[in-house]
Amino acid sequence: MTNTTLTVHHLGRSQSERIVWLCEELGLDYELKRYERRKDNMLAPPEYKALHPMGTAPIITDGPLVLGESGAIVDYLLATYGDGRLAVKRGQPGFADYLYWFHFANGTLQPVVLRVRYLERVDPSEKNAVLQAAKGQFNLVFSTVEKRLGEAPYLAGPELTAADIMTVFSLTTMRLFKPYDLSPWPNILAYLQRIGARPAYQRAMQKADPDITPLLRATP
Repeated sequence: MTNTTLTVHHLGRSQSERIVWLCEELGLDYELKRYERRKDNMLAPPEYKALHPMGTAPIITDGPLVLGESGAIVDYLLATYGDGRLAVKRGQPGFADYLYWFHFANGTLQPVVLRVRYLERVDPSEKNAVLQAAKGQFNLVFSTVEKRLGEAPYLAGPELTAADIMTVFSLTTMRLFKPYDLSPWPNILAYLQRIGARPAYQRAMQKADPDITPLLRATP
């Protein structure tokens, strides 16, 4: 299904890449507007912040609708234009897995990466007990993802879903801001190779951030 009123407002090197990827997987007709980060502080430029009261990526416009928040945008696009694709419905195998991993992405995975990043800025020493606890949680989170990807090729089961689209940013582009090594988690690395081989992902990343190579390897 096509919709020429749909515009994805993509802030470079941000989680709005998820929305570009989703549109490519669904084969939607959409307009992509790219915004570069400010040079002085790497934040969104004023024209991006003016799009939505929160001023954060991602943002879409669809006719008169202005919508933020990754999860809300993904749900909206799937419900409006998905025709049942990239989601698992109630009663289908993997429904609970789909729900869990879809919400795990922004509810657990991304916050733990950010927590370690911010705590390291305050005090990176081993004496920082809060940081050490956060690193322990980081390892637990990544070990949980690793275990799941040893059980199934994608987070909700045998096929790619929006749960994967929500997750991959934190395993790839986010490492430009918080570098970390994926070597301890070979199942995650194999998963990223499967993602990177997808034509829709390749198109999305080329359109969204043509100046960077997707971080699908162990080290940034």
